[in-house]
Amino acid sequence: METYELALLHLIQGAADRPVPFSRAKLMVVSEYGTRMWYIDAEGIRDAALLNHYAKSEEIGVRVRATTIGGKKLEGDGFFHPNPQHRSAAIRGNGELAGYEE
Repeated sequence: METYELALLHLIQGAADRPVPFSRAKLMVVSEYGTRMWYIDAEGIRDAALLNHYAKSEEIGVRVRATTIGGKKLEGDGFFHPNPQHRSAAIRGNGELAGYEE
């Protein structure tokens, strides 16, 4: 498993492109049995409206754009799972993460 600290995180759904203000976010990439899965955990999300929107919505599929602290730009589709009570969220990747190379 590889872990990357993120500097920037954006969620895109339809025409909406929203930055996600966070205190800490990390990307985890797991390669196992010939498949690759990726996840993002974000903490300290200051946009309560964003968290509440996805907590109430059945449409949690998003396009993710992220930039690591080292400057690597990544993009992929995923599912946004908010936790408004703890001001955090998990994004479960769905498919390829463009910009990621082992």
